[in-house]
Amino acid sequence: MIRPFVRVWVLDRGSVDDELWALIEPLLPSWPERSPGPRPVSDRVCLQGILFVLHNDTAWQLLPPELGFGSGQTCWRRLDRWQKAGVFDQSHRVLLAELTAAGELDWSRACVDGSHIRAKGGADTGPSPVDRRKAGSKHHLICDGRGTPLKVITTAANVNDVTQTLALVDGIPPVAGRPGRPRRRPDALLGDKGYDSNPNRDELRHRRIIPVISRKGCPNIKSLGKLRYVVEQTFALLHHFKRLAIRWERRTELHNAFISLACSLICWRRLNKTRP
Repeated sequence: MIRPFVRVWVLDRGSVDDELWALIEPLLPSWPERSPGPRPVSDRVCLQGILFVLHNDTAWQLLPPELGFGSGQTCWRRLDRWQKAGVFDQSHRVLLAELTAAGELDWSRACVDGSHIRAKGGADTGPSPVDRRKAGSKHHLICDGRGTPLKVITTAANVNDVTQTLALVDGIPPVAGRPGRPRRRPDALLGDKGYDSNPNRDELRHRRIIPVISRKGCPNIKSLGKLRYVVEQTFALLHHFKRLAIRWERRTELHNAFISLACSLICWRRLNKTRP
């Protein structure tokens, strides 16, 4: 008998959409033709198990067996394997290209900000300045003018936002979808006073990006908050995935795999809204 909570999840979010699977399947590495051991659980079922963990923050060993995901170790190993193959970053890039083709990316400006989360240890953790110096990490995010996530970087909680400005800008993947060269640079970058840095402003101008960043000790730029609210909205969407609200993975690359998958799902939802 399927538990009520599991039944609700299956009906609402438990299956991978056929169109989404058609996009992700070609990116997955193939299995050897003569691999030892029993026949592995299908990739699509493992992806559903990974999504279950991402949505519900379930421990790997507590995955509901009635859903047929296999053991938690099966899904964990598949997540690790796919992250090493760059599957989740590629799917995010493909979906950004689809949004560009649909005219849903706003390159006129990009917004940056950071958000603290608790962490249970591992690499890229440090004393959180907003949580009584408990171990934590920080998500540094850059999104377009409509709040679509372009790049997320995970650092220790005590890393200053300003140190990740250029890393976020340079980390935007080349986004195709329109005739001409893939685009990687917004026209302007919006940030609060935590990103105040004259050297960074010079580097942004060198990249042909207009810095719109408030200066410390001066009044905020007028109406800047009305344009930057989208980055807070995107953080809310990211941390709605419970696995990202608290970091359990000690290995940063596995936590980043969940982040890239969440960014892909956000892009997928926005793409579906554009379709009739």
